[in-house]
Amino acid sequence: MGRVVSDRPLDLHLTLDRLARGPYDPTFRRTPTGDVWRTSRMASGPVTCRLLQTGPRDVVGQAWGAGADEALDSLPGLLGEHDDATGFAPPALLRDAHRRTPGLRVPRTGRVMEALVPAILEQRVQAVAAWRSWAWLLRRHGEVAPGPAGPAGMLVVPDAATWASIPVWDWHRAGVDPGRARTVTAAARVARRLEECPAVLDTHGAAAAHARLQVVPGVGVWTAAEVAQRALGDADAVSVGDFHLAKAVGWALEGERADDERMLELLAPYAPHRYRVVRLLEVSGRARPPRRGPRLSIQDHRAG
Repeated sequence: MGRVVSDRPLDLHLTLDRLARGPYDPTFRRTPTGDVWRTSRMASGPVTCRLLQTGPRDVVGQAWGAGADEALDSLPGLLGEHDDATGFAPPALLRDAHRRTPGLRVPRTGRVMEALVPAILEQRVQAVAAWRSWAWLLRRHGEVAPGPAGPAGMLVVPDAATWASIPVWDWHRAGVDPGRARTVTAAARVARRLEECPAVLDTHGAAAAHARLQVVPGVGVWTAAEVAQRALGDADAVSVGDFHLAKAVGWALEGERADDERMLELLAPYAPHRYRVVRLLEVSGRARPPRRGPRLSIQDHRAG
């Protein structure tokens, strides 16, 4: 059993929501009673965690599996205790959202591969297609979650050796094109170095950690930022190259659509909290510019 009693507001759900890869992610569950169940693969082994908010600044955690002690030790990071919003002054239109969500934090899981693989799967396709691929691959190659979550259908992400050995036909059946499959395989082969990224960030800064991630062929600025937002707790990581983000930020902050260059100009005054601005846009519902074209069709890379 572990417990985090913070000296400031803490919202379990808002902080951890973006760790889930879709509503049917087998590594993440929310219950009607407010519990969050999450699986992970720590350096010491697989783990299932049950997290429950017991007060506005208080979260209690239980853990099962070989990685239980490590997971409970890392619970403060997961809950964003490292996340320092000192000096953050949100844009005028987000001040109310910031005031209403004082417990929103940027989490730090410390687990790079389990953030990197689904980010790679989300490259160049709609999120729903990537979520289906993620769930299929976990059902095929994941591990049954330890503790009571296992019989409930939860799974633990594969280890690096398993990711590196997935056969071509399973990537095909999961709807993952050869390019993304190669990127996951390449990342898995240097997983030990990638898992050092949290320490690299602490020692040498965020730019060095992002550069370490981008050493993998096929991992660019967007993918590195998506990992940094989850595994590294980087409150300044902006997902440059996202299909929708620049338009949404431009519309929210300026009332007009923007490209990546313009988005970075608009967010520049809020560094080192640029991702915090994006999260506030998401939770406030303002990150939705009006649609003026057809929806992007879901690509099926299994065809042909």
